[in-house]
Amino acid sequence: MKLSDPRAIKALAHPIRLDLLELVGRSGPVTAAQCGRALGESQASCSFHLRQLAKYGFVADAGPGRDRRERLWRITDMRLQLPSGQGPEGAVVRQLNRVMVEREMARILDWIEPAPGESADWREASSTLSATVPLTAQDLAEIKERWIDVLAPYIAAAEAAGGELAPGQRHVRFFSAASPLPELRTDGPERAGGPERDDSGTESEQANETNDGNGGSDV
Repeated sequence: MKLSDPRAIKALAHPIRLDLLELVGRSGPVTAAQCGRALGESQASCSFHLRQLAKYGFVADAGPGRDRRERLWRITDMRLQLPSGQGPEGAVVRQLNRVMVEREMARILDWIEPAPGESADWREASSTLSATVPLTAQDLAEIKERWIDVLAPYIAAAEAAGGELAPGQRHVRFFSAASPLPELRTDGPERAGGPERDDSGTESEQANETNDGNGGSDV
């Protein structure tokens, strides 16, 4: 789903709604009560936020639940694509990105803390990768597309399974961030700083002369 409506993007920029969207995608059709039990939120709160997600097409009514008093909710698309944020929707895109990054960082920090009974196989298979490489904008776009292509068949298989896990499977969260760095400049003026020091750790003669000329400093 390609997002372009600033109102829809803003509606998604809420931690509980992101949690609900992921839960519905992971579990298949669920009720607000089931969501509340899974997330530790009230049924009324989950029901409200699910209706807001439905208003903008993120989830849809999947019919009545088992007792026919509650509706089931299903996800409409497991893949969401945000605009670049260069247009009039820029402020709400940045807001959503901040919420998403904070949420993902909290999950990564939770995972790196040792959990009792966690399988060594999963620990070894998981990863936190970091690299700084020179790229063109076209290179970066190509890497992004390749990353999407790698995950695509697994996402398609999950959609076909309707939330059912095969033996040995568990849900794994992927988060990708590519951040172009500011241009590195080494030919500009030196940044003003404290007194220069020689190898012995004492202030240089030039620094002493400058300080003496200023007549000291006020405290």
